[in-house]
Amino acid sequence: MLGAGYRIGAAARWLGTGLLGVLLVPVVLALEVSVGKTPLITALNGTDILLPCTFSTCIGFENLYFWWKYNSTDDYQDLLEGMVKNEKSEPRVRKEMHSRIVLVGSTRDKKNNISIVLQEVEFADAGKYTCRVRNPKEKNAQHEATITLNVVKQLEVVDNTVTLIIVAVVGGCIGLLIVVMLTKNVILFIIKKTQEKKKECLVNSSGNDNTENGQAGSKAEQKATPKA
Repeated sequence: MLGAGYRIGAAARWLGTGLLGVLLVPVVLALEVSVGKTPLITALNGTDILLPCTFSTCIGFENLYFWWKYNSTDDYQDLLEGMVKNEKSEPRVRKEMHSRIVLVGSTRDKKNNISIVLQEVEFADAGKYTCRVRNPKEKNAQHEATITLNVVKQLEVVDNTVTLIIVAVVGGCIGLLIVVMLTKNVILFIIKKTQEKKKECLVNSSGNDNTENGQAGSKAEQKATPKA
């Protein structure tokens, strides 16, 4: 009885694990959309600005539908609708609702890029731009990402004076440290050589013959005393 109960419990655990795996598959294979690492971009009035958007999916796509929307308040305004047939096809525009919007994305090299360019930016263009994608191959799974555009009259000039001062000070300290270390090594080298010369001099002096000086303990042969 105990063995049968154990087998039933093991089967139940296996079934539970299998069901959990089935539930997690859609999460793993979910469609993802990204507008880059920076959610806020700034454009100079009168210039063109790139609004990036890329998508990714683990199981591929077919007749993927995408569109861009804009809102400055609570109401969305459609800008562009497009489609990508498959991985070998380029994105194409199905419907364009804004004269200054240009599709510049590409699926080459598996970049899955559906970015747009907003030409001749105006102050009224400031707001949120949302890129939404729908993939029929994933049971029409949808995902979106939003980027905020800020339009300015002139770009701010970043004052790097403090940064330059810090870099100069740090560089000077490092240079000074290198000079000190080199000077220390030179001095130690000179001291070492001087000590070696002194030792050599002492050794030579202790081994000298003192015969000529007539000092006691000379190693020279003593002259024999002349006979009377």
